[in-house]
Amino acid sequence: MTVQELAAEALRNCRVAYFSMEIALEENLPTYSGGLGVLAGDTLRSAADLGIPMVAVTLAHRMGYFRQMLDSDGRQTEEPMPWLPEERLPAAGAEVSVQVQNRELRIRGWRYDVVGVTGHVIPVLLLDTDVEANEPWDRTFTDTLYGGDTYYRLCQEAVLGLGGVAMLKALGVTPEVFHMNEGHAALLTTALLEQRLKGRALATATDEDVEAVKQQCVFTTHTPVPAGHDKFGQDQMHAVLGPERSEIYGRFGGIHEGLLNMTYIALRFSRYVNGVAMQHGKVSQAMFPDTPIHSITNGVHAGTWVSSAMAELFDRRLDGWREDNDALRSIYGVELQEITEAHAVSKRRLIEEVQRRTGVAFREDVLTLGFARRAATYKRATLLFEDTQRLLRIAQQLGGLQIVYAGKAHPADAPGKALIHEVISAAHGLKQSVVHVVYLENYDMQLGGMLTAGADIWVNTPRRPYEASGTSGMKAALNGVPSLSILDGWWMEGCADGTTGWAIEDGASDEEEATHLYQKLETEIVPAYQNKQAWAKVMQHCIGMNGTFFNTQRMVAQYWRRAYFPEQAGVVLPGKREMAEIGAAV
Repeated sequence: MTVQELAAEALRNCRVAYFSMEIALEENLPTYSGGLGVLAGDTLRSAADLGIPMVAVTLAHRMGYFRQMLDSDGRQTEEPMPWLPEERLPAAGAEVSVQVQNRELRIRGWRYDVVGVTGHVIPVLLLDTDVEANEPWDRTFTDTLYGGDTYYRLCQEAVLGLGGVAMLKALGVTPEVFHMNEGHAALLTTALLEQRLKGRALATATDEDVEAVKQQCVFTTHTPVPAGHDKFGQDQMHAVLGPERSEIYGRFGGIHEGLLNMTYIALRFSRYVNGVAMQHGKVSQAMFPDTPIHSITNGVHAGTWVSSAMAELFDRRLDGWREDNDALRSIYGVELQEITEAHAVSKRRLIEEVQRRTGVAFREDVLTLGFARRAATYKRATLLFEDTQRLLRIAQQLGGLQIVYAGKAHPADAPGKALIHEVISAAHGLKQSVVHVVYLENYDMQLGGMLTAGADIWVNTPRRPYEASGTSGMKAALNGVPSLSILDGWWMEGCADGTTGWAIEDGASDEEEATHLYQKLETEIVPAYQNKQAWAKVMQHCIGMNGTFFNTQRMVAQYWRRAYFPEQAGVVLPGKREMAEIGAAV
């Protein structure tokens, strides 16, 4: 069968619809901003590998997120990254309309096919309001990811939730489960309620109707920061969604503290809610005590994030690892030298990229730290520079130290932009003959892959408890790169201190936690790095212990049996090679 035929079959057999505002489909499609989108893309890639009967819904984002440019002082400017879906993708095959702003909004779709290692296809529908019949401003709703003001954002979320359900119906897709990846998609619950009522007024909806919708919905919350949950004024709610829908949110708990709250809508209309790490589940439960919150720890798609050099080693020595990530456990049968040689190739590639971009010549024999993530203040990118004199002493002890930074700040995030400037200013103040620091602009999937594979240590310094999960350290672990991290998010589960990396102990202040970071570097990491056999063993443990668990194969399997179809948990067990036959099994 052709990919087109497989996609059509996948739509007919779909059991799960996965909604996400952003999805990282491939490196050269600007349909994502960062971690949430990359996670969504990795989820779909593993679901395709496992043969999961799923379809995904997102927006086309014709103007992309943005291209980041940094001047010599670290001041960020941005420009759009436009692309034309009509030149890249086939049409989805339907056009629908929804009522938004008290008028008809036309929505068309494009289809991207995620093809797994088994040949299974997961269609991704990218919704697009750039339709001639729409008002000029309405045509821009699917242009810019996380752009515009809150009114624009609410219109976008209406397109995703209301338009996504309408598009699935128009294509004849009848999922049993609707998975909301963060609250942006919460309005899909309204669309499902409207479908259930079959033309009856929303005012006639009963608790029984709400319960029926609830049984179809699963919700994953990603942020432990209250400000990170989308909220809109009631005037905007009435203007965009209309009085009937607005009354429903007030009646069934979607209004919180006087605002339309997307998280509360999703919570009230979902039968299963989860955080994205064990600790994040606990933090979310404290935030939303009236709803049971479970936890399914994030993962990453091994086939995407393992470097070409490491993948070549795995292909030779770890039979079937792409189809079954549990095979990574067999890394303990691989000679340590083979692991270090594969990593050396990845490090060399990163060093070449640093020189190409910055002109700075890194050395292959010098310990290299990687720090790359969204430039948000709680991630504390400057913690490494709290005591530059001590950092210099550690570098002298090592014979040098190299640090690579990357990360974008949202265009409207002035503190995030200031943080980038602070990192680069701190770097200018160091003796570059001993400590070399570079900040690489326009962080994306390609650069992220180079960094997580080529660094020697992956550094993560969030302020607890604001790291929901984090996934960059998981990508590093798959490549044998240990983490040096605050015990938050996934690292609380992945850290075997001194074995898979090192924990930065909690402190009462930034200064105290920076002191703990320096202590780890000086007393544990430097001696381990200088003992090549010991360091190679740590690399092996990263792959064998963390790589086998913190992957999206395991994660998708847990969603299947815990969230999607718990009643079938004893019958269908995703996550092994036999999952290639899941389509027939279910």
